[in-house]
Amino acid sequence: MDKYYLSPSSDPERSKKLEAFDRLLTIMDELRDQCPWDRKQTLDSLRYLTLEEVYELSDSIISKDYEEMEKELGDIMLHIVFYAKIGSEKNLFNIESVLTAISEKLIHRHPHIYGDVEVMDENDVKENWERIKLKEKGNKSVLGGVPKSLPALIKAMRIQEKAKGVGFDWDRREQVWQKVEEEIQEFIEEVNSSTGNYDQQKIEDEFGDVLFSLINYARFIDINPEDALERTNRKFIYRFKYIEEAAKNRGTALPDMTLDEMEELWNEAKKKA
Repeated sequence: MDKYYLSPSSDPERSKKLEAFDRLLTIMDELRDQCPWDRKQTLDSLRYLTLEEVYELSDSIISKDYEEMEKELGDIMLHIVFYAKIGSEKNLFNIESVLTAISEKLIHRHPHIYGDVEVMDENDVKENWERIKLKEKGNKSVLGGVPKSLPALIKAMRIQEKAKGVGFDWDRREQVWQKVEEEIQEFIEEVNSSTGNYDQQKIEDEFGDVLFSLINYARFIDINPEDALERTNRKFIYRFKYIEEAAKNRGTALPDMTLDEMEELWNEAKKKA
């Protein structure tokens, strides 16, 4: 497998990258030794800050703000180095073991590159990845590796992708859409059957089934439902802020306007973006 590796010293740009990384490691050592705030941090205290940084990176990706993305990637890199530093102090792991582990994992999970496995397309790669991952972790279920704390929409996507990785999937998108229509009908029937006496749990269950089936259909037509919903969120925010500002310019506020008046401004906003 050595033939797949490039010597860092053969690439002048690689040397600069390694120097930059070494500089960050040095700064982290100094901060951990000399800064009261950095000394106080623990693996647990950093966790919430890391989640915030990941969402900030996500914002920059969605908005295609590449300058901001560069900064957020730096923040996340800092967190990785920070965790590794604390781990080394506790003799749990260090930056070398972290980097070695991910390199070995990538090699092991890409047998079509570093072995003799043949693949036809990206779907074959994903299926191989899930099968190898299942063996590595010793999970009793294919779904065992899905984090419990993932947001529900993203979790649904990962569950469906993992199920597909072992062949549990629909054959055609028409079948998936039929399932969407079936779940919508069951939801409507549950709502209509609860005239005045809603069984909230049953209604939520049926609504959840509708969302899950829609996410599944989105996957079949190569739509990322998280991205699609976020674009709709941003579109709604823009239009709502537009009618707020328009109302203010008219010397009024939304609570003092009729729904028809707000709808008129909403339609104006739609024409602008």
